[in-house]
Amino acid sequence: MEERPETELISIPATPRASTPEILTSSGQRSPRGTHTSKNAKSWTPNSFISPRFLSPIGTPMKRVLVNMKGYLEEVGHLTKLNPQDAWLPITESRNGNAHYAAFHNLNAGIGFQALVLPVAFSFLGWSWGIISLTIAYLWQLYTLWILVQLHEAVPGKRYNRYVELAQAAFGERLGVWLALFPTVYLSAGTATALILVGGETMKLFFQIVCGPLCSSNPLTTVEWYLVFTSLCIVLSQLPNLNSIAGLSLVGAVTAITYATMAWVLSVSQPRPPSISYEPISLPTYTASLFSVLNAMGIIAFTFRGHNLVLEIQATMPSTFKHPAHVPSWKGAKVAYFFIAMCLFPIAIGGFWAYGNLMPSGGMLSALYAFHLHDIPRGLLAMTFLLVVFNCLSSFQIYSMPAFDSFEAGYTSRTNRPCSIWVRSGFRIFFGFVSFFIGVALPFLSSLAGLLGGLTLPVTFAYPCFMWVLIKKPTKYSFNWYFNWILGWLGVAFSLAFSIGGIWSMVNNGLKLRFFKPS
Repeated sequence: MEERPETELISIPATPRASTPEILTSSGQRSPRGTHTSKNAKSWTPNSFISPRFLSPIGTPMKRVLVNMKGYLEEVGHLTKLNPQDAWLPITESRNGNAHYAAFHNLNAGIGFQALVLPVAFSFLGWSWGIISLTIAYLWQLYTLWILVQLHEAVPGKRYNRYVELAQAAFGERLGVWLALFPTVYLSAGTATALILVGGETMKLFFQIVCGPLCSSNPLTTVEWYLVFTSLCIVLSQLPNLNSIAGLSLVGAVTAITYATMAWVLSVSQPRPPSISYEPISLPTYTASLFSVLNAMGIIAFTFRGHNLVLEIQATMPSTFKHPAHVPSWKGAKVAYFFIAMCLFPIAIGGFWAYGNLMPSGGMLSALYAFHLHDIPRGLLAMTFLLVVFNCLSSFQIYSMPAFDSFEAGYTSRTNRPCSIWVRSGFRIFFGFVSFFIGVALPFLSSLAGLLGGLTLPVTFAYPCFMWVLIKKPTKYSFNWYFNWILGWLGVAFSLAFSIGGIWSMVNNGLKLRFFKPS
């Protein structure tokens, strides 16, 4: 697919601006400091002719316009080439993002229901390997996150607004699509479907807790709760673009931090079960134990999903030569992942301390429901479940946005015009109900955290390292060169191993993560 470069529209400031230091000549005319014989004279640039000396014979209005344009071009430093479709698509339609929006979006994408099953992984790994694996995974993904932020504008004048675009730049047009398209689509669509399952089941439990014995004799079935949750997701998905859901991402981030904290605090504050043990769960055969450990490590890998959205989040920000987008993007990401660490490590360590290898396969909320249903005030327990629902509604929006973007890109490329509000709504209704029907037909999708982690692990841990070597081209056989190649191939190897462990666990019923279902 050939790239069709387009120059960004230039908004000219309303007041005169001269960013180059200037002095007055003996005749009173303003001219750039220094002359062509100066040692510090700058080389010629395309806008060098737009100098005040050159403009002196021109009428005042035209002179003002061109001087303003000169100042703008000096601030921008280069003109970014864009696909003309970008102004019509949800991810790049609005370019007024900032570091706060980046923090909200990264938090919303980085914390979610997957954090609640981390203690399940610890029950197979034990204290030492559980903490070591979680720490290594956190530091590894933080490094690859930094790589993606830096590679967003790796080529001057070009912004890679989507993960697949960067993969094409690194691996080639065809190979990049083959390598990146499936895991990113699988991660976005699979996560959206899992969120419907998790959100619907949690709504059902919330209703049972709040209603109690007053519930009607014919309550809604689980599938009907899925439909209710899907309908709410579709209503919220009508917000037009990624920047417009910043408020929802803030709600998702706050609710995720709150319920994750509540889950481990409530668990630690209650008496531990009498038969608790911290020895890793032992299975009858060595092969079964090995695959269960691989699946547990896949759960940890799946916890750090969200890197498929980093470039898209950064694409919502303005970028100039003096103020590149990677600066606010990295600031927001650092804040987000600080809070992510403050949630993931306590919930993994606190949850395993509270329940040990008695941890239900559904994770922390299942443990609260199973062990402390009558110990914790009903209102507090209901609030925890309600926060999970709000977080799932918010997370659905940001994980569905790449799918909405793909639908609209296909439409605009065929029709050469932006989507109308009805076409846009139709795509989003279609995606919501397709996710619903997949979830109903394959309800075990929410059980495949390990398999999801294995299949999508290269997006987070492997591909960014390869992209850095292929695009930045560090000195061959240098530390940087070896380091990224080794990390990349380790990520590929772990992906294969964790995927095999996830498939084995699914087939042998060893670890079915039916989220939030009481044991």
